[in-house]
Amino acid sequence: MTARLSLGPVFFHWDAATLRDFYFRIADEAPFDIVHVGEVVCSKRAPFFAPHLGEVIERLKSAGKTVVLSSLALVTSERERREARELAAQEELLVEGNDVGILAALEGKPHVVGPFVNVYNAATLGYFARRGAIRACLPAELPARSIAPIAKEALAELEVIAWGRLPLAISARCFHARAHRLHKDGCQFVCARDPEGMVVRTLEGEPFLAVNGLQTLSYTWCNLVCELGTLRGFGVGVFRLVPMRADMVAVAETFRATLDGRIAGAEAMARLEKLAPEAVFANGFVHGRDGRAFVEAALGTYE
Repeated sequence: MTARLSLGPVFFHWDAATLRDFYFRIADEAPFDIVHVGEVVCSKRAPFFAPHLGEVIERLKSAGKTVVLSSLALVTSERERREARELAAQEELLVEGNDVGILAALEGKPHVVGPFVNVYNAATLGYFARRGAIRACLPAELPARSIAPIAKEALAELEVIAWGRLPLAISARCFHARAHRLHKDGCQFVCARDPEGMVVRTLEGEPFLAVNGLQTLSYTWCNLVCELGTLRGFGVGVFRLVPMRADMVAVAETFRATLDGRIAGAEAMARLEKLAPEAVFANGFVHGRDGRAFVEAALGTYE
């Protein structure tokens, strides 16, 4: 079976017109099989894009994309709980649950388990599969030696994040607001100033993490283009690209060409370096190393 490409939900607070036009171009030009839409970080952002959501979904569906509605990763208020229940109750589109509460509401219906849920072994995946999960996007920190045995016994399709800043943690506190001496309830949406996250540095001044509102991300950009073949051999069926401000159509085309065997990993890497010259690439997690490392050695087979 041919491996598929998915576009993950946009983590960042892009203005509504930019986000609408981004999805329109993805629909018209990008070789994604699956596109996730929806706010996963901060529910306060959702109303800005709500007027465009319907037309974006229709544009994506008309282009032959499978549209998945992604849920919040952290539900903290009664309003958010109500919205999660409404999301789970709708029948039109597949839902990706990023919180165990909404996964409970999705029981018995086909759904996706998102990368914010801790699926660390085949038993956990099996539990969710028996409750209706048809696919699970594994947490970003899992090494290949863990992915391989999960894939071997998988009762649901596996998805792995292969590009972009990695989601590491989420909190009820808004780090962005605090960094600007603002309260969470009066944040003035300062996260919009950093469309790929605000860089966090160590005391020595070294870039280490990125902050996006309530979310902590990797500073480095995950890039598994050279690991696609091995992961596909394990049984991973879907590779997710996290939306960044690079040309995501060209990025997707590069990953698609690599998966199809039309270009080799070295050429793909060279293309991606040109598409995102500001990025520091990393693949350490999948190699069992610290996440910000870049390892050139080939992945093992783990048979």
